[in-house]
Amino acid sequence: MPADLAVIGLGHHGLPLAQAATAAGIDTIGYDTDPRPVAELAAGRSPVDGSLTTPEIRRMLSGGFRPTTNPAELGRVRTAVLCAPTSPGPDRTLDLTAVTDAARALAARLRPHTTVLLESPVPPGTTEGPLREVLEAGSGLRAGRDFHLAYSPGRLDPGSRTHGYAGTPKVIGGLTPACTESAAAFYGRLTDKVVRARGPREAETVKLLETNFRHVNIALVNEMAVLCHELGVDLWDVIRCAETKPFGFQAFRPGPGVGGHGVPVDTVGAHRPLRLVELAGQVNERMPQYVVQRAATLLNEHGKSARGARILLLGITYKPDLPDRQGSPADEIAARLMDLGAAVSYHDPHVADWRVRELPVPRADSLYEAAAHADLTVLLQHHRTYDLQGLSVKAQLLLDTRGATPAGAAHRL
Repeated sequence: MPADLAVIGLGHHGLPLAQAATAAGIDTIGYDTDPRPVAELAAGRSPVDGSLTTPEIRRMLSGGFRPTTNPAELGRVRTAVLCAPTSPGPDRTLDLTAVTDAARALAARLRPHTTVLLESPVPPGTTEGPLREVLEAGSGLRAGRDFHLAYSPGRLDPGSRTHGYAGTPKVIGGLTPACTESAAAFYGRLTDKVVRARGPREAETVKLLETNFRHVNIALVNEMAVLCHELGVDLWDVIRCAETKPFGFQAFRPGPGVGGHGVPVDTVGAHRPLRLVELAGQVNERMPQYVVQRAATLLNEHGKSARGARILLLGITYKPDLPDRQGSPADEIAARLMDLGAAVSYHDPHVADWRVRELPVPRADSLYEAAAHADLTVLLQHHRTYDLQGLSVKAQLLLDTRGATPAGAAHRL
């Protein structure tokens, strides 16, 4: 059955796009080579990462959304959006294997006048370089003449109640002006504002800048957290005051590490490395070790050793109120605490089972009982269900890495 749109890649990025399109009345199919998520979605079940809830998936299905593993479906759409995952390879450059595979599947069935859009994070030059080459070689068509080709950086804030798809502007850079306008016509059905970049390279670099901006500023505030602890300064009060400045400052807050799917890119192919981003990555990668160091010091200050200590970790996901654990620092923190001889357990309302180094980590059923029993409780993620005032009363010793507890109720990062 023909469809208006094919979303290729049904991960944390492609699904919200498919949801927005279906809600806008666009006949949408979702294609993925992995049969597992397709089967789960077809059955109306939420994906493991929690990017959408079960009721949301079921509303999509009732609205006509069709998940599929059949590549023949790709030859029956007017618009195709590639949302394949990319991640840093051994040389820290983005691995485009999944994007290339998705492009090959589409190219073999690409029809004239189709609009092809790429949303995956990629190095600048990918859309008009490798992607264009794969699409043209596999289809015999020419981009910009026989089909439209453009890039639009994915902009998602998973779980956010304030930044929905419609209210988030979409940046678009097409291979030609006609490509840009074709992409703008599509995204104009989903979002309130479309921003036209000069071309695909500029649009690709928008994603690079936005991702690195986040990581660099988190690194800065993480370094400030270490410094302020050494100086005896309340960093959280410093941030509270600093963010009252109406210009030239944006508040970021420290944490036990940087999780999520948007990874910093400090080198782009053969081009010069981004030294500031590289340094920021080193700072952020040290935070799990710093949290463990603070935990051990707190125990020592209270006459206990990390070896044999009962340590409860609260919130092991990378973002509050979501089950997604992509890049969460909890795994490294737990592993390092185990190396010190600590008995680690955890509590997280969104994660029923957790394994570190292939070993199961005991899950606490009763939060308050577990906190009262533990020698040290460490808040790694502030889920909405946590009553931190009550927790601070029950816990023997509480280390808050998110600055979420009331002032004086816990030891803060």
